[in-house]
Amino acid sequence: MPTVRLKLPGSFFRVGWSSVLVQFAEQIALTAAPLVAVLLFASTPTETALLQVAHTLPFLLFAIPVGLIVDRTAHKTVLIVSESLRAVTLGVVVVLLALDALTFPALVVIGFVGAIGTVAFSVTAPAVVPQLVARDQFTQANRWLELGRSAAFIGGPAVAGLLVSWTGAPGSFVAAAALCVFGVLLLMRLHLRREPAADARPVLRALREGAGFAWSNALLRPIIVTSFAFNVGWFAVQAVFIVYAIDNLAMGSEGVGVTLAVYGLGMVIGAGLAPAITRRLLVGRATLLGPVCGFAASAALTLTLLSPTPVLAGLAYFLLGLGPTIWAITTTSIRQAVTPMHMLGRVSSLLVMASYGARPFGAALAAVASALWGSAGALLLATVLFAAQLAYVARSQLVRLHALPV
Repeated sequence: MPTVRLKLPGSFFRVGWSSVLVQFAEQIALTAAPLVAVLLFASTPTETALLQVAHTLPFLLFAIPVGLIVDRTAHKTVLIVSESLRAVTLGVVVVLLALDALTFPALVVIGFVGAIGTVAFSVTAPAVVPQLVARDQFTQANRWLELGRSAAFIGGPAVAGLLVSWTGAPGSFVAAAALCVFGVLLLMRLHLRREPAADARPVLRALREGAGFAWSNALLRPIIVTSFAFNVGWFAVQAVFIVYAIDNLAMGSEGVGVTLAVYGLGMVIGAGLAPAITRRLLVGRATLLGPVCGFAASAALTLTLLSPTPVLAGLAYFLLGLGPTIWAITTTSIRQAVTPMHMLGRVSSLLVMASYGARPFGAALAAVASALWGSAGALLLATVLFAAQLAYVARSQLVRLHALPV
């Protein structure tokens, strides 16, 4: 008997479209900030790298505290405040540009503050989904969110580049700020069935409770460990790929751009295939596709050391978009199904920190490996990391899960 897919409720789409808007705004800002830094301040590669640190460090510093706040504060309030913070910081950049008063240090600080809003939204949105949709719609809802994220990853940088070239530096920040404002307006009309109850327990006790639950759960622990290991390997690749592609694969800037765009294509196809895959495979087997594709991608890049062809690099980035998107959809649904409502914020924050906090470690390891053994050393290190995460998750209870827990 065919499965009947229920229509997602309108309340979900207020959060969903708000998420799409904030993702687009984030990608536009992430692309525009280094462009502005180079065009206005003639920034060096070290300085543009500092901008990236400013946009990623809040995930490591604030994910856990934000998770605690989410479990103790009205989710609608956190969503609105986080997106408003992003809109305000983008608006400040626009004003400073208009007054010809923007400096590089100010751009770094504003980017750091704005990223705190992104952290809060990233932690809160998955915690809200179970309040808006039925349990058997978790995968459908998370697929919708991943499709929006994929579209933002593909379209955001392109839109930012066009806006900077057509309208100058302020145009991209005006667009990003406007998207955040529209997102806030959508959230103003959001109605949630239940908000967190008051919690007067000491902060450390609440944090230990959330971390203890996640780490002791046989399904959540492999998700956390695998997410961390995957992202260390992923950013080890990211740290050296552009230089490696130009120096070793004879790729120009256009070729690199096409390869990175193929990554976004893989994300879209992964999100599109997720429902069919989860219908035909056990839920646990579907989660294995992310680690498998990560290892296959790193192996393809390693093969370019022997056969330096851009086709292998394109295949690698396609797989890095495809499998991890299916992983994100299925594991987010599992997390929402097994985690008690009052802990969703803290558990979500652990995943956000494991995923985003791993990235500076991956880049640092790649820097050391490439300094000692060149780009080849960084690629081989990434392959070892991807192999380790695959071996770990393949032996876990996660891959033997038949269906979402009830």
